[in-house]
Amino acid sequence: MNFKTSLQKFIEIFNRSNLSISKFANLINKDRRTVTSWIDNLTDVEPNDEVKNKICEIFRYPDFIWDEDCIGEDFVKSITQIPQKEVRIIDEDYIGRLKYIMELEKNRRFVIQAQFPGPMYRDTAVQKIYRTKTSKEIEDLKQDRIDQMLKYDYDTTEWYSIKSVLSFCFASIGNFYSKEEKIRILELMYELFNNNYNKKLFLFDSFSRKIYGMETTYISINVKQKILFFKSPIESVFIEIRNKNLVERMHKYYSSPIEAPSHVNFLESVKIIKILQEALKYNNDIKQTYEIINRTTDYGELFYHNLSIDLQKEVSEPKSGQRRNWNKEIKIKKLIWIIKNKY
Repeated sequence: MNFKTSLQKFIEIFNRSNLSISKFANLINKDRRTVTSWIDNLTDVEPNDEVKNKICEIFRYPDFIWDEDCIGEDFVKSITQIPQKEVRIIDEDYIGRLKYIMELEKNRRFVIQAQFPGPMYRDTAVQKIYRTKTSKEIEDLKQDRIDQMLKYDYDTTEWYSIKSVLSFCFASIGNFYSKEEKIRILELMYELFNNNYNKKLFLFDSFSRKIYGMETTYISINVKQKILFFKSPIESVFIEIRNKNLVERMHKYYSSPIEAPSHVNFLESVKIIKILQEALKYNNDIKQTYEIINRTTDYGELFYHNLSIDLQKEVSEPKSGQRRNWNKEIKIKKLIWIIKNKY
């Protein structure tokens, strides 16, 4: 069968469900008589959009199964296999990957970074990061990206683990930044994010739910286009996902104060960046820096989790009453939404 019409597709989905007519009708919120008329071809009236959307929601089918060009074998594959339209492998050289990122993040970006700082901030301080040769085209593209993100009105939301921030500042291995470069990068980020509601910086505690931490990879979410991509373990490969439900779920996870990992809100994150910059400037070690954060902010406990067991014995315990201030953060986000949509 070619499965050209919505009725033919409806019948095939019903047959594959192995459900009774009554059960199937109940799932899609239709009466048994209507479903029977569709299954027995007693009517020419096809299922409406509400029914189609309900079927996709219940059986987790992609929306495009109802498209006119999704017929025959393509339709069968769409309801039995992972849809190829929803998963795409981006296998490009450095220039191709950079162009892809710049296109997807052209107007705004919402990213979960694997390491601190992000590549753009890193490239402002460290010119050579690969051991292979570079080219003028690569350097020009990198500069274009830097110029794009340095704009005051560029909309960016960035999540970093506290572990990666502390490693950047204090780790003695796997850290190729000089003291001056670290200070310069922190100063740049402070200037960009401070008092700029187009740019939001979040620091999350990767040890808040697992005692051995939570590892992340670079994930960029474009919720308006319903696209996300992440870096694979292979340097040259990105994985692009166009599953609407997954994209929205990922975005909600990191944009909802309640669902997101324990984190420092975007206003206090900027303040902590300044504390770290001053700590490096005056040669404070990680223990001294923790004490300042614990004393002057409400997020000492999140940083305490990221210290080794031995270091925790050498510092004061987090001051009492520290917790994420949900009400304050929700009110701030609501106010920003009102301002953006009203003016």
